[in-house]
Amino acid sequence: MKEQFRIGKLAQELGIKRFVIRFWEKEFGLHSSRSSGGQRFYDQKDFDHFKLIKELLYEKGFTIAGAKKVLNQRIKKTAHILDTTKKNFSEYTPNILDKFSIQLIELKKQLMKLRDLL
Repeated sequence: MKEQFRIGKLAQELGIKRFVIRFWEKEFGLHSSRSSGGQRFYDQKDFDHFKLIKELLYEKGFTIAGAKKVLNQRIKKTAHILDTTKKNFSEYTPNILDKFSIQLIELKKQLMKLRDLL
């Protein structure tokens, strides 16, 4: 099971206040998981996302608009990589399956020859 953080634990781990997390959720359009009682829960992916936002804003000196731009560029780049990988996989998969099928046919022929020799 994935580790989950409540907002207090997330804030403590990041070294920021809870209201900052709530503000960043609103500003960056982030959505946390919620319990039936409405309590926020965050996973490691959320933690990494908030950590990156903190790095961009506090350490690298980006404005919120600049940080949003960087994050959007990363999302687009990741989407492009996934699309390219998917395209390459779909292009080469039939070739791999064809080669595998040919090898299986050849193996079957060899097995039949061996059976005839016995």
